[in-house]
Amino acid sequence: MLLWLFNFLQGVWEWQVPAAFFYVSTRMLLAAFTSLFFALCLGPQFIRKLYELKAGQPMRLEDCPALAELHKKKKDTPTMGGLLILSAILLSLLLWMDLHFIGTWILAAATLCFGAIGALDDYLKLKYKNSKGLSGKKKLLYQGSFSLLLAFYLFCPAVQESVESITGLKAPFAKEQVALQEGEKPSMKTLSLAAYSSQYYLPFMKDPVLMLTGAGTILAIVWVLFVIIGSSNAVNLTDGLDGLAAGCLIMVSSLLALVAFLSNHVELSKYLNILYIEGSGEIAVYLMALSGACLGFLWFNGSPAQVFMGDTGSLALGGVLGVCAILLRREFLLAIAGGVFVMEALSVILQVASFKLRNKKRIFLCTPFHHHFEYKGWPETKVVLRFWIIGWLLCLIALVSLKLQ
Repeated sequence: MLLWLFNFLQGVWEWQVPAAFFYVSTRMLLAAFTSLFFALCLGPQFIRKLYELKAGQPMRLEDCPALAELHKKKKDTPTMGGLLILSAILLSLLLWMDLHFIGTWILAAATLCFGAIGALDDYLKLKYKNSKGLSGKKKLLYQGSFSLLLAFYLFCPAVQESVESITGLKAPFAKEQVALQEGEKPSMKTLSLAAYSSQYYLPFMKDPVLMLTGAGTILAIVWVLFVIIGSSNAVNLTDGLDGLAAGCLIMVSSLLALVAFLSNHVELSKYLNILYIEGSGEIAVYLMALSGACLGFLWFNGSPAQVFMGDTGSLALGGVLGVCAILLRREFLLAIAGGVFVMEALSVILQVASFKLRNKKRIFLCTPFHHHFEYKGWPETKVVLRFWIIGWLLCLIALVSLKLQ
């Protein structure tokens, strides 16, 4: 919105707006500061309102009595703090992102849709005693519906044309380096949205390892669903200790923001042998807004937590991370940088599989994985701190992969 205002002031009133405000790097910083300031300033009033509404974290003793005993001090701590995070992100989006870029509206829609799914889940848990919220099937249905719509837009040129005719927003394109003949300097080849969305890149490798076209598009659509739904639920599983999910989200979103910024620069992307994607700078602005909002929320969510993000925050933030990775073609990089999320999700999958296939035998004392260490007697703060350290190391590995390819 401010970009439109700045252009209006320059074009109509001939005001001299500093050029720095149009730079992606400047808007990344301003978006982070805006969401951070919003979360810090409104946090206390927001938490008080949640206490007034008695939106306390429900504890289901029958599911896991030992875990409930460990976390009994957290009873009645307000949840649905994700509303604060998402509000801060959307404010930064409206202020600092280019509203003429289709990716801006995709990210806004993802934030609202996944936030609504999480909010409904939290609401049902709070309203009905002993309720587990939305059933797993309904969650997957709602998450899959948005993911499927996004997949159709990415892979179907006819859908892209329809969206453009209705909204006037063009689909982005990409450029990649190609060597025409041996000994010649690489040239830049332009790719349509459908073309570059069908390419898959692995960390430490500069060329795409796989292209899914034709009948393979079905697999590509399934992959989109897997990444977005998996990312959403993995972050949701990680959100079980004070500050754990928020801290990891700050790291991963900052790393992806850097990747998006580099992908937005023709020369830098050429130097690093990564795909240049038109408009990816706006994704970087969004991710920095997410990082700033989570940092502000962490002020209140650090141990002992004054508020929890709930499914409202975790499902939404995980979902948009998956969407950003899809748009940037960096799904496997997300798996490395977000290795803590992957580890938490895998621990649950392995535990359930072992319980069903090995005559109710368990691999871990409790899942998700962070609860396993609580059962072993580790203080909560130590578990969180060590998971953060692992998260930082994984983000560093992901960053190094951009250079070593």
